[in-house]
Amino acid sequence: MNIVIEKIDRDFSVCKVADYSLADLDTEFCFVGKTDQEKSLVCLTSDVPPNVTDRDDGWNAFRIQGILDFSLIGILSGITGILAENKIGIFAVSTFNTDYVFTRKEKYQEAAEILGNAGYKIVDSSRKS
Repeated sequence: MNIVIEKIDRDFSVCKVADYSLADLDTEFCFVGKTDQEKSLVCLTSDVPPNVTDRDDGWNAFRIQGILDFSLIGILSGITGILAENKIGIFAVSTFNTDYVFTRKEKYQEAAEILGNAGYKIVDSSRKS
């Protein structure tokens, strides 16, 4: 299987929020996670709501292109494993259709090059193919 990874070269923030009342859930990118211990939000830095209780800015994203069937095994593991071997930390978010891998902005281009050298096809979100 040829895996295509799309670069989403935008600034993202990972946040904890008091509640989601001030988060614009209809923005272009908005990932929420809620547990018995916290409410998390990942969004474009420009869309961070004012009621965050903690935030970590400086992330860029990769999206695995296409709709991934739930029977597919090891796609995210392969990508994150390569990055871990090269000492690049990640933050991953899965949606119904696909997976997103976030890296620190300062490691983003290096991560793209490493994944490209490992055989993944890397495309820019502005130049999809």
